Amino acid sequence: MDQQCYKIACLCIEFIKQHRMNKPVYFKKLLTKQQLNPTEILLCLSHLDHMVYLKNVNQPVIAFFASEYMVIQDQKIQKFTRTSLNQFQQSFEQLDFGHFFKPASPRHHTDFNGGLIGFISYDEAALQQVNIRSKSQPSLFLGIYYSYIKLTNEGWTFFSHEQDAEAIFQIIQDALQNTHRLNKENQNFTLTQPCTARWSKKHYVSAFNQVQDYIRAGDCYQINLTQEFTAKAQGLLLDTAEAFWQLTDAPYSGYLKINDFELLSCSPELFIEFEENWKITTKPIKGTMPRYPDAVLDEQSRHSLIHSKKDQAENVMIVDLLRNDLSVYAETGSVKTPKLFDIESFNQVHHMVSEVTATLRADVNPFHVLMSALPGGSITGAPKIRAMQIIEELEGAPRGAYCGSMGYFNFDGTGSWNILIRSIQKYQDDVSVWAGGGITIASDCDAEYQECFDKVKAMLDLLNTWYKPE
Repeated sequence: MDQQCYKIACLCIEFIKQHRMNKPVYFKKLLTKQQLNPTEILLCLSHLDHMVYLKNVNQPVIAFFASEYMVIQDQKIQKFTRTSLNQFQQSFEQLDFGHFFKPASPRHHTDFNGGLIGFISYDEAALQQVNIRSKSQPSLFLGIYYSYIKLTNEGWTFFSHEQDAEAIFQIIQDALQNTHRLNKENQNFTLTQPCTARWSKKHYVSAFNQVQDYIRAGDCYQINLTQEFTAKAQGLLLDTAEAFWQLTDAPYSGYLKINDFELLSCSPELFIEFEENWKITTKPIKGTMPRYPDAVLDEQSRHSLIHSKKDQAENVMIVDLLRNDLSVYAETGSVKTPKLFDIESFNQVHHMVSEVTATLRADVNPFHVLMSALPGGSITGAPKIRAMQIIEELEGAPRGAYCGSMGYFNFDGTGSWNILIRSIQKYQDDVSVWAGGGITIASDCDAEYQECFDKVKAMLDLLNTWYKPE
């Protein structure tokens, strides 16, 4: 772990150390006139800064009023502290990087119960190891949240560990009564130009051939080559969220907004889950085939993926890389691969998914594991550092948040972090979507090019419905 990565990890650990909860949980059920979905709630609360949503499979949570947060943009770290509700001031206090927070034992949470939520971009993660460009937008946001709402068996329920919980509850309650925010006439997201590929097929072929040259030269075994689709837009990207989440039904979807930056995740991929008893799980995706409305064609597509030697070889390379990443922090002999080459089917594609588990050593801090393992091997290649250098050379633009990670840590060290694929980022009036796949010596250029569109076409088609030509 290099000095910058170490600094970020220590800042986050210090956050958790300073804010460990020792107050009883305050909670109160939200009473709304209607049972709202996550997007409707987010729209009602869209005037709040640093609001964040995580689907986290089946345990949705929306957090707000961060007590403290850290943001990195243009490689500048800034830390802010809340002085009153929805008011923040920059903090210049020097943190002691020599003291490390150790998670409480036993670790027992399985969903968010107060703690740290945010995202780490691919750019920020890769910069810890190689010299790359970074998008001029927030590249990291991590906030400490004591107040949040979760979808429980009783409905959306408010939780808070703050002294002014009653006042916060009333603000949220009042906002959820203002359903005029949900009026479609007040939602004004539009594309001012359609979302199209930055690369032509000719550009992709050139980059693909250069990857093959690097593989034959022995520089790498696999490169995750991706391409960007860009557009210009006005209005809140949040206006599109419900349509995208219905389209993808992604288990690791999410949303956050930081000033004029929005991140909308439709990710199907888990990066690392930090579970009870120090267990960690990662589920890399490598191998994709399209879905079809016709049941026979769809089963044929799935069958092709099951028996694809090329995809199996690609998948096992990343499994080996992740096993190596986790073994640095795991108890000796605890790294296992309980699932290899499983097929998981999503709305648009079939994916080949494997699973790697391990048990962390007792002296290891989970945040160090996250920061050291990023960026994920499934979206870089092998060996990882050389793969990131080649990606920087060939892709032609910084990835930004794409292929980074979004998730949470509880105060006891449990948590869950995704891989930010199938995600849309908007900064000011720039919108970008990315897609790609792993290139090996056995890859076919036309098939890999088509795989990019298999993954992203439905999202692009939906996004372009907001294009309104004059």
